[in-house]
Amino acid sequence: MTAASDNLTLRLLREVLSCPSVTPEDKGCQNLISGFLIDAGFESETICRGKTDNLYCWYGSARPLFLFAGHTDVVPPGCGWNTDPFAPTEVDGNLVARGAQDMKTSDVCFAAAAKQFVKNFPNFKGRIALLLTSDEEGDGKDGTAFAIEELKKKGIQPDFCIVGEPTCSKELGDTIKNGRRGSCNCRVTIYGEQGHVAYPLKVENPIHTASKIISKLAQTQWDQGCEGFPSTSFQVSNITAGTGAVNIVPGSCSFVFNLRYNPATSGQEIENKANGIIKEFAENSDISWEHSAFPFKTEGKELTGCLEKAISKVQDIKPALSTTGGTSDARFISRWCSEVVEFGPVNNLIHKANESIPLKDIPKLTEIYYQTLVNLFSVSSK
Repeated sequence: MTAASDNLTLRLLREVLSCPSVTPEDKGCQNLISGFLIDAGFESETICRGKTDNLYCWYGSARPLFLFAGHTDVVPPGCGWNTDPFAPTEVDGNLVARGAQDMKTSDVCFAAAAKQFVKNFPNFKGRIALLLTSDEEGDGKDGTAFAIEELKKKGIQPDFCIVGEPTCSKELGDTIKNGRRGSCNCRVTIYGEQGHVAYPLKVENPIHTASKIISKLAQTQWDQGCEGFPSTSFQVSNITAGTGAVNIVPGSCSFVFNLRYNPATSGQEIENKANGIIKEFAENSDISWEHSAFPFKTEGKELTGCLEKAISKVQDIKPALSTTGGTSDARFISRWCSEVVEFGPVNNLIHKANESIPLKDIPKLTEIYYQTLVNLFSVSSK
C-alpha cells in the first residue's frame, strides 16, 4: 500500500464517519463506499427492505468467493462527547467519531484493500465481494439475514468470510473471533392470586414462586462447555411485578432471562430443561422463547491461517482465537458460509462516548486485509 492510497482511505473514512447513520439509517455511507469500489471496476447492487439499506459489491466471477461483511449503522451517540460525534476530529493521534471502532473503519479499510488488490491483480482467480447493512445494531430483520436470502436465490454462496467487527482487546491484531455462543431469551409470566398482604392464606404470591424458579435456573448446570467455549450461562435481565402499593400481593409476576450457550448444547435442549423447571413450580404460567443466535465455530483452517499470516506480517504478533463476546451478523453468515471469522479494530470504546480509532491503525488494518487477500488467492504480494 502507498501513502497516496492511505490518504484516500482516510478521506473516505472521514466522509463515512460524517454520515449520521443511526440504526437503521444509512445516510449515504453505502453510496460513498460503492462509488469508491465501482471506480475500480466493481459491480454493485442494493438489496433494501423497509428502512434498511443493504449493499452487495463484487469483482470477478470465479471461485473461491471471498466475502467481507460489515454494517454502516451505528448506535445513538448518547451524551458525554467532547466533540461532535459525526464530525470526525483528530485528538492526540486518534480519530474521534461514532462508528470509528464499530465498525465503519473496518468497512472502509476493507474497501481500500480490495480496491488495491484488484488494481494489482486484475486477473486473479476468484471473486471478492462486500456485503454491508444498515440494520446490525437494531433488530436485524431487514439486514444481513434478509440480504443473504436474496443472494441465495441468485446462487451466490461465499467460501470464506471476514466480518469486520472490532475484535481486538489491547492492540490491533491480538484477537480473531473464530466462533460465537448462541443466545436465547425467555419471557415468563407467573400467575398467582391478588389480595391483601395481611392475609397470606387468601393469596398466592407469584413473586415468591418466580424467586424459586429463578433460584433453580441460576443453580442449574446446563453443560460442561466444550473446546473453545465456556459452559452455558444464565442471567435474568428484567423482572416486573406489583401495583406500586405496599399492601397488595400482585396477581402476576413477569421476568426475562437470557442463556448464552455453546455448540455442546442445542437451543431445544435448553428450552426443554428450562420449561421443566418453570412448570415444576408454576403450572399457571405463560412461557415465550426467542432464539436470536445459534452457536458456531469455524473449524476450517484456510481462512484463519491466511489472516494469522497477514497479522504476523503487519503487526509481528500471533493473534489469539476467541469465541467470547456478544452476537454479530456472523450468526447469520455462519449458516451460509463454512469458514467465517471476525476481525477488526480494538474494541475498548465501542458504544461509548468519544469512540475513536488510532490514526496509525487505519493503514495497518487496511494492510492486514490486503495481505489476507494476497494469501487467500495465492498471489505474490506487491
